Amino acid sequence: MRKRKIKKRLEKRKKHLFLKFTIIISSLSIIYSGIYIFLWTKDNYNTNKELIDIKNNTPITKIHSEKEKEKSFNPYKDFPTINYLEVDFSNLIEKNPETVAWIVVNNTNINYPVVQHNDNKYYLNHSFNKQKNDAGWIFMDYRNNIKNMEKNTIIYAHGRQDGSMFGNLKNTLKDKWYKNTNNHIINLSTKHENMLWQIFSIYKIKTTNDYIQTDFQEETSFNNFLTTITNRSIYNFKTPPKKTDNILTLSTCYNEKEKVVIHAKLIKTKQR
Repeated sequence: MRKRKIKKRLEKRKKHLFLKFTIIISSLSIIYSGIYIFLWTKDNYNTNKELIDIKNNTPITKIHSEKEKEKSFNPYKDFPTINYLEVDFSNLIEKNPETVAWIVVNNTNINYPVVQHNDNKYYLNHSFNKQKNDAGWIFMDYRNNIKNMEKNTIIYAHGRQDGSMFGNLKNTLKDKWYKNTNNHIINLSTKHENMLWQIFSIYKIKTTNDYIQTDFQEETSFNNFLTTITNRSIYNFKTPPKKTDNILTLSTCYNEKEKVVIHAKLIKTKQR
């Protein structure tokens, strides 16, 4: 009888300890989640506040652009008149000398200044004002040169759940978005020129590095690159790139294992 009582007491203690352990783990999980949500909300608030200040103090001018008549632009004759965006970078560069461009993607919230550091890590957790912020910022690949555009210029940003940064890039995978020709043009303005880029490929892919190549030693290598990224597109834009084209690539996370990628080719420029 005594052994049974002792055994029951031990079993009760075990159950009690297990219950306490479960409560502690649950409490820690709730605390962790609360801290995470607080920090995420704080980063979003600071980012939105910073962006409002930037937009309020950055003059942007729309410059009329007639349809091109040259044969080389015939594929774009059906587009409505498209305006260049000319950005006054003086205040931006004063706040952050690493500012290199301003990008706008139609029918998304992508309307931001673009920065560039000497690596591709810094702006993953720093905002435009260089303060620590896990929302990061929109940044250009450190290997690119804004004065002399490489064959493939790459711009990255986090795909934030609230749609900030490149969070809205996921929407470009919807047919309602990519079948609207008004969305096919990306505006990119720099200190040196204003540019219009036309999208020719959109896709979702498991994380890989093959589409972020910037240096092509041989023409064959670049042609193979163009074929690969064009064939991946979920939609046929019917404007395949040529070996003479310059490419703009936008990349962000779709989830932990996949990326959303957009490729566009340079179709018009206006020197400043």
